[in-house]
Amino acid sequence: MSLPTLAAFAEEFTPATQAELARFMADNAASRQRVLYPVGGRTALHFGCPAVEPGVAISTAKLTNVIDYPARDMTVTVESGIRIDALNELLRQERQRLPIDIPQAHRATLGGIIACNAGGARRFGLGTLRDYIIGITAIDATGTPFKAGGRVVKNVAGYDLCKLLNGSLGTLGMITQVTLKLRPIPETTRWLWASFGSFQEIETTLEKLLLSATRPIAMEVLDPSAASEIAAEARTSLPTDGPLLGLAFEGGAHEVAWELDTVQGELKLRNPRQVVITPDAEADGLWNSLTEFELTAEEPLTFKANLLPSRTMEFLELATREQISVQAHAGNGIVIGHLPDRVTNAQTAAGLLTPLRRFVRQYHGNLTIVNSPETWKQDIPTWGEPEPSWPLMQRLKDQLDPQDLLNRGRFIFPAPIPMDRG
Repeated sequence: MSLPTLAAFAEEFTPATQAELARFMADNAASRQRVLYPVGGRTALHFGCPAVEPGVAISTAKLTNVIDYPARDMTVTVESGIRIDALNELLRQERQRLPIDIPQAHRATLGGIIACNAGGARRFGLGTLRDYIIGITAIDATGTPFKAGGRVVKNVAGYDLCKLLNGSLGTLGMITQVTLKLRPIPETTRWLWASFGSFQEIETTLEKLLLSATRPIAMEVLDPSAASEIAAEARTSLPTDGPLLGLAFEGGAHEVAWELDTVQGELKLRNPRQVVITPDAEADGLWNSLTEFELTAEEPLTFKANLLPSRTMEFLELATREQISVQAHAGNGIVIGHLPDRVTNAQTAAGLLTPLRRFVRQYHGNLTIVNSPETWKQDIPTWGEPEPSWPLMQRLKDQLDPQDLLNRGRFIFPAPIPMDRG
């Protein structure tokens, strides 16, 4: 039996405290041994393989306490069920932030985004979630709490379970509490956009910009279709007369003004078609639209590819030939792609994805499915080609959850389905 989403489960447990959750998990492991499916804001239930059997959805909706916030130390300790918008509001009072771009921040929870390793455009200049987690508490499938790290930035004791749980999709333990290091909110953030005649021209431009004295925090590349969609959602204007390069700068007002002037002078040497600076009043809306692009619901399938940054423009060229709408975190080699509406079945989708997957594998990457109809996942490998690290990950899963009670079947551990069938 294939369950369409975890929302289909009739049984749900919502603990009021971390101790109550630990007792429930201990009792379950010792008696009925039901499969447990962690849920937070339910923004990523589509992510991963479909659940193959009923179980208990464990919600962190009540685990929202702020444990400690020594603002002068620029750290915060909170329970994992806190919504990202609520966390941002708390930090904003002290002019601080967690500089990670999170889709559907009004619903997403801290534990959920860690489990899914969420992130967006700012990763180029400011890093990813794993760079900000300095302490973590979780409960394994037997109900035993375990901790890693602490409440100080310079904490190096023990194994780095903070990074191990990041991206584990709730298969190794239920994250219950997290300590984060923070950054100050910048005085100014600005976007500059330049359109070009081809992705190859952007590649040449990026090579030159790597020698620039400016330091962008984001380096995005969009095809005209993605640019049009993102601009419409943000109610702003972006060039759509060719592939688009976006550079974001933040800091003091004078510093950002200098960076914009400098990079505009450097871009003139590359002969862009248009150069546009997003007005301050529209910057927040644009950031939000760029972040939400990954979860746009109208398209039949969304994928995420990672590969060498030096090969990203070639990949974009290959994808856009098939009318795939693409957004690239160009400095990191990460591409989000939406298949066109003409794709109406898994076989057609697999046909488009196969050459893209082959290209990515050539350059030490992989292509995974972010969102698609559940029935398509029988014909398309959700997690892409097997990675050399998968056997090690399986051994870790066996050690931390030997009864396979946490998120059974939803991560990489089942044998992947090959896309090439002869």
